[in-house]
Amino acid sequence: MTNKFKINTSFTDKLTADPIEDNYTRQVHNAFYSWVTPERFDSPKLLAHSREMSQELGLSEDYCKSSEFVQIFSGQQEIPGSRSYAMNYGGHQFGNWAGQLGDGRAIILGDVTTASGNQWCLQLKGAGPTPYSRQGDGLAVLRSSVREFLCSEAMHHLGVPTTRALSLISSGDEVMRDMFYDGNPAYESGAIVCRMAPSFIRFGNFQLFYYRRENDALKQLLEYVLEQYSSESIGDLKSRTLLWFEELCNKTMLMIVDWMRVGFVHGVMNTDNMSIQGLTIDYGPYGWLEDYNPGWTPNTTDSGRRRYCFGEQPQIAQWNLCRLGEALNGVVDDIEALQNILKRSADKFSQAWQNMMMSKLGLDQFKPGDEKLLQQLNEVLQSSEIDMTLFYRRLATWTNLFNESSLL
Repeated sequence: MTNKFKINTSFTDKLTADPIEDNYTRQVHNAFYSWVTPERFDSPKLLAHSREMSQELGLSEDYCKSSEFVQIFSGQQEIPGSRSYAMNYGGHQFGNWAGQLGDGRAIILGDVTTASGNQWCLQLKGAGPTPYSRQGDGLAVLRSSVREFLCSEAMHHLGVPTTRALSLISSGDEVMRDMFYDGNPAYESGAIVCRMAPSFIRFGNFQLFYYRRENDALKQLLEYVLEQYSSESIGDLKSRTLLWFEELCNKTMLMIVDWMRVGFVHGVMNTDNMSIQGLTIDYGPYGWLEDYNPGWTPNTTDSGRRRYCFGEQPQIAQWNLCRLGEALNGVVDDIEALQNILKRSADKFSQAWQNMMMSKLGLDQFKPGDEKLLQQLNEVLQSSEIDMTLFYRRLATWTNLFNESSLL
């Protein structure tokens, strides 16, 4: 294995493991993760890898085509010096507290520090069951794995904060899935994606301990996160928590501005799918707007309520941040300070969204009275059912043609 990066075991060293190492579905209390060994696959095969992310890890092109690369990033072989695990967390799903959820279809290979000093957590999606799999098999099919691999890399190059993808590997096995949810399941090709992020800790990691009243674990997690990811290392726990929470709120809302900018719809903005890094995470039933319809969602499960439709994403992000703030208040005990942070982040979202829209229209800045312009634009786009992306592209072309013709 390459020596271009070193293993970072701070998460597993500093936080408590599930004492049971047998892999069966269960409730896991007062523990942050469970040790898990990925599924054994008969004939894993590399289908694609990201040159950017392999270079970030110091992995050569020849190594990425090697059998060792395939074995490690399909979960058949451990990274030397590391041990794979699955995280324990909960979350609100479609507005309702769902209790323990956890990494039911994801297994973390390890945390690494690259030669450039960057921290990356390497996670396999579709590598087999964990104690958090509930009724699932922990596996993934090729079609959804391709979507995750391509979208995370595309989003990065669109300038949207996101997790990244290192590799896409066929498992060589078949997986039973009901593709159309019509009661007719069939076998499909299985696959594993290795995705990367500075951390895969979610809002739901904090929520689980808060709702279970496992207060010592909640405080321990908060102290770990502040030590690893906060920009401020001086001050008491409360002041550092408030500063970190404000940073996270701003990152999250700016991420939503970018979603709105490109017409992206996440489709399942549950609190367990919200990253403490302010990154787009968990590409499930995502999609992009075609005709401009703020009520559109790619998630058929949400087709009735449309809770996670395009136009509701800013409000849902704020709601999710409120739920995280609720959990943090279990430690800081200052609800007013947390509410003020949430209000400021909402105001910053409004300003950032307004400036983003002005930029898309080719205008320098948002000015008083432009609210009416944006409102009318929204009404016209909806009533005409115009393709959002093509509208803005053709608007730029039309402006150039207009300027040229005006000179004749």
